[in-house]
Amino acid sequence: MAEEEEEEQDLAQGSIIPSLYKPASLLPIARLKDQLLYTIETYPVTIVVGETGSGKTTQIPRFLYDAGWTSDGSSIAVTQPRRIAATSVAARVAEEMGCKLGQEVGYSIRFEDVTSAATRVKFLTDGLLLREMLVDPLLKRYSVVMVDEAHERSLSSDVLLGLLKKVVRRRGDLRVVVASATLDAERFKAFFEPEGEEERVCGRGRGEVACVVGIEGRVWPVEVQFLREAAEDYVERAVETVMEIHASEGPGDILVFLTGREEIETAIDMIADRMVDLEPGRQRLQPLPLYAGLPTDQQMYVFEEAGEDTRKVIVSTNIAEASVTIDGIVYVVDSGFVKLRVYDPTLGIERLNVCPVSRASAIQRAGRAGRTRPGKCFRLYTESTFNALEAATTPEIQRSNLAPMALQLMNLGIQNLVRFDYLSPPPSTLLIRAMDLLGSLGAVDATTARLTKPLGTRMAELPLPPMLAKCLLNAPSFGCLSEMLTIAAMMTLNGNVFISHSSTSTSKAQEEKIRRRFAVTQGDAVTLYNIYTSFHSHSSPSSSSSTNSPSPQWCRENNLNFKSLIKATSVRKQLRNHLSRLGIEENAGLSGPEVVRAGGMGVVERVQRCLASGFFAQAARMQSDGTFRTAGGGATLWPHPTSIFFHRKADWVVYGEILETRGKVYIRDLTAVEMEWLVESAPEYYKVTQK
Repeated sequence: MAEEEEEEQDLAQGSIIPSLYKPASLLPIARLKDQLLYTIETYPVTIVVGETGSGKTTQIPRFLYDAGWTSDGSSIAVTQPRRIAATSVAARVAEEMGCKLGQEVGYSIRFEDVTSAATRVKFLTDGLLLREMLVDPLLKRYSVVMVDEAHERSLSSDVLLGLLKKVVRRRGDLRVVVASATLDAERFKAFFEPEGEEERVCGRGRGEVACVVGIEGRVWPVEVQFLREAAEDYVERAVETVMEIHASEGPGDILVFLTGREEIETAIDMIADRMVDLEPGRQRLQPLPLYAGLPTDQQMYVFEEAGEDTRKVIVSTNIAEASVTIDGIVYVVDSGFVKLRVYDPTLGIERLNVCPVSRASAIQRAGRAGRTRPGKCFRLYTESTFNALEAATTPEIQRSNLAPMALQLMNLGIQNLVRFDYLSPPPSTLLIRAMDLLGSLGAVDATTARLTKPLGTRMAELPLPPMLAKCLLNAPSFGCLSEMLTIAAMMTLNGNVFISHSSTSTSKAQEEKIRRRFAVTQGDAVTLYNIYTSFHSHSSPSSSSSTNSPSPQWCRENNLNFKSLIKATSVRKQLRNHLSRLGIEENAGLSGPEVVRAGGMGVVERVQRCLASGFFAQAARMQSDGTFRTAGGGATLWPHPTSIFFHRKADWVVYGEILETRGKVYIRDLTAVEMEWLVESAPEYYKVTQK
């Protein structure tokens, strides 16, 4: 295992650097170094606007470090909306600064921290910096906070900007840098300006808090081509365009934008099929996927240089739009669509909608070409369609489940969520739904509208969704804390446990047979527990220590994702440490009324009851046709194909995730429960009518 871990670290830290490296003096931002440093020194907030690839993300932290902003022992925080960006950019900056990743430069993402006492430049996700504010509300450990990719308007970054506005008023020494690839500068500037003459920051009056610095970005022109008529099947048209580029255009890698994993895998299969028809001796194509759920080591392949006489074709979601920069891209194929999560507060359903991109996103996509030479962007839609697109994508805060955000803000002392200073205010229906859910979970007091103690504050401090956090905190009273730690860790993997090796019907049947080895009638959560315990029981001797290590070979034989299970092991340990800091020990015995509550039950039933106590608001009853109906009867739900209830029967279940895609509402992480358990867990939520 030690060798595998070392190999994974090499992939994440070293091998991507040579192809990414570009001398800092050649980047557009180099000419503005002195102006930037002066502006950051002079103004509390600096808004930096520049095309993707201009060097904002990598060079500004270096400029600040070299200028002495960390010489007093403080650090520079650089937030990213996505984990892949935080890890890949940290690796690149560490290489450029000539240090080992985790020393002067490090990164921190959920359940993974590669930093040390020596770290002075820290890349992290927006959400993780929000969590840091729970213990350090004024961010005193940082001299500069840089919010990168602010134009993406992620939920966490919008909330972070609102909090930073408050912190800047309290800390005259803090500097905030907001980096955006689009022209939202005046909006950001106006947001940070004081609301009245009585509000002054560092002795400055209205309009003097923030300053905008623009960077000339693209060095090479990008030719944009549109279709004369709209494509009927944009995936097939994208593949055709790739083959046309390969046949008639000069050297350079190709970046294709599609909406999700399924489309990406379909496109890659189609490209592979058509490669066999290429003329002998013609340059090869190397199709590579890129999407958020892809294992980190596979994501890193897109940054490596293509082999000799090979052209890379990177087929990606909008993750490649701005969060990561891939050198060598000369041609961009833009499908014109993106998959967005939209939360329906009435039904509590998160929908994955395929929507047209905004004009801002289309411009961003085109900008990925032309970084090293003149490029081309092939838009698979008409020019009139482009002109009719929305100017910008709806901010995430206006289309998301706000319960996790509300929990965090209230734990930070923000009691009036309606009056909080949002960059874009969320709809009242989303806030009302969030507060209703937190109230039903016992996290918010119905009378005072404040977090309950200790339950509400403890839920806010756990890095888990509110319902799962409630289950984990309830586990000691059900006598199943050890089991719930394992289940919670496995549920954070989002279904990325099994690996499918083939699409043939014979192999699929074999894989299904293997899955059934771990399946239990009580549901997916207990099945996940079985997988985890089996993984750790099949250990092989480690060459580097006297202890046994989980076996990669056993995982291959059982179609299990070895790296995901190693990740779950790490997450479980961290969750156990979180609970320990809250005074909850895994091995503590039951006492007092807890013994009565858990007495007489087998451990599986205790786990089921515990899950019902947290997920009672996500309950459904199976119908005769195998579908489910929500407790209120308002929606028809389908068990996800990965669930054991896709082929098995149950009466009532609770589910961990609900998602609508392609017109069907799927539920996953199902656990069989009894209706009486739901009523017992939430008598106010379930009012049973006697007939």
